Amino acid sequence: MRQSQSAVMERGVDLEGVHATEPFETAWAGEARWYVQFLRPAPGTEVEFRVQISPDGINWIDHEGIAPLTSEAVGLLSIPVDRFGHWLRLRSEQKSGAESPMLRIYLELKE
Repeated sequence: MRQSQSAVMERGVDLEGVHATEPFETAWAGEARWYVQFLRPAPGTEVEFRVQISPDGINWIDHEGIAPLTSEAVGLLSIPVDRFGHWLRLRSEQKSGAESPMLRIYLELKE
């Protein structure tokens, strides 16, 4: 039987500028998926998401195999991740719009 884990990384964060989730150790997992839900949508606001990886949970770089994802700040989106090593986090940045959305961010892992 495969192992899995779900983590709510952010329950309701106001995105004002740039935000990064806390580091999460993922070395045991073979696949991962981020889910971002806009609890307070901001139609017309663009948000960019970058999956970041780290060898130690301290120093971060953008995942070379996943292009930044830009989305309107409404609904629910999913970002699949593979070949991620030991640590993951998700960086969010409001790129346009006057309204700041509120985010809930989940990380799903499978062995």
